[in-house]
Amino acid sequence: MSGNESHLNRQLISRLRQHAEDVRRITSGLDDNALERRSVPDKWSLAELACHLWRVQQLFEDRLDAMLERDEPAFESYSPDQDPEFGNLVAARRGTEAVDAFVGAREGFASRLEKLTSEEWRRTALHPTFARFDVLFLIEYMVHHEAHHVYQMFQRRLPLIAAAQ
Repeated sequence: MSGNESHLNRQLISRLRQHAEDVRRITSGLDDNALERRSVPDKWSLAELACHLWRVQQLFEDRLDAMLERDEPAFESYSPDQDPEFGNLVAARRGTEAVDAFVGAREGFASRLEKLTSEEWRRTALHPTFARFDVLFLIEYMVHHEAHHVYQMFQRRLPLIAAAQ
């Protein structure tokens, strides 16, 4: 693995860990009811956003497994609205439990990524939107996707804090 590749991989893993810390910080001090309250009508609550991040991580872990086990597996686009597992995560866990589960699962995923070889980072898959992509792209996509949702969490926390004061 070149120095640049290795540096980028470490940066991405660090950002995944930072996102988990951001979720922990953004949700700290809020009880289950606040975490489950939709502060923006018809938009996910903080707990639902945490479950979404956790579910996408699970999905990407499955994709990583497939990419490491098979040559160029093909994946479909993901839609949380059509994913019963996302609904199950939301229904099965209260707000703080959902956040704790996501944060707890993140370290295991990050540690796993640290152990990948340069050849494994270059393993490829197929997708209807992204054509052929590698593990590096998969993880970079995950980082950018999460950054968007962490920002949503930051925004949606503000009305919850104001209501508590």
